Amino acid sequence: MVQVLIIEDDARIRPLLMRSLDERGYAVASASTGLEGLQLAVDTKPDLVILDLGLPDVDGTQVLAMLRAVSDVPVIVASARDDDPTLVGCLDAGADDYVVKPYTTAQLEARIRAVMRRAAGGPTATARRTVTLGDLVIDVPARQASLGGRALDLSPREFDLLRFLAERPDEVVTKRDLLVEVWQQPWGGSDKTVDVHLSWLRRKLGESASEPRWLHTVRGVGVRLSPPGPDRPGAG
Repeated sequence: MVQVLIIEDDARIRPLLMRSLDERGYAVASASTGLEGLQLAVDTKPDLVILDLGLPDVDGTQVLAMLRAVSDVPVIVASARDDDPTLVGCLDAGADDYVVKPYTTAQLEARIRAVMRRAAGGPTATARRTVTLGDLVIDVPARQASLGGRALDLSPREFDLLRFLAERPDEVVTKRDLLVEVWQQPWGGSDKTVDVHLSWLRRKLGESASEPRWLHTVRGVGVRLSPPGPDRPGAG
C-alpha cells in the first residue's frame, strides 16, 4: 500500500483529501504545518508527499528545500499559485510534479501513479540497451547519459525526456505526446511542465532555444532531437 503524507493547512481541504485517498486504497497521514510535516516525513518515511505552499509557519518552497536535504521522497506540490516563477522554482528545488488548485482527486491520483511509476524506474528500467547518437550516449538501464565523453547531470525527469526523444531521432514529437508518454499524464492544454524541462535539458546539452544543436523546436508542432552534423540543422 502506498503511504502518502499530506502537508496542507486548510482545514477544509485536508480531511476531504485524506478521505478521498483513503477510499482509493492509500495509507494517508497529514500535517497542518511545514515543520510538523518535515518531522513526519523523517519519522515515517512515506512513499510520496503532497505539499501545499501556503503554510502558516514556513513557506512550502522552504519546506521542499529542507525535505530535499534529507530525503529523495517523491513530492507533488499542490498549490493555488500558478505563476511561472513559482512553478519553475518548485521544480528546480526538486519537486517531482506540480498541480494547481482546484483539482479533482482523480487528477491528483493520476499524477500520484505517474510519479510512483517514475520513482520505481518504469517498465523499461531492466531492458539492457544503450542509445547512441553521435557523441551522445544514453545507458538506459543505468539511467546515465554522456555527451562527448562528459557525464550529464540530469534529473530523473530530464533523463526520461532525453531518452524518449533520443529513441526517435529526427522525429517531431508533440508536447502532448511528451506529457502523455514521459509524464504519463493527460494533456490539459496549458501545462508548462514540458517547456520548463526542455529549457533545462537544453542548458545541460550546452545550447539555447535561439541557438539549438540537439533540440529543435518546430513552431506550432513540437520538438525533435537531431544529432548535429555537417548536413543537419544546427550544425556549425
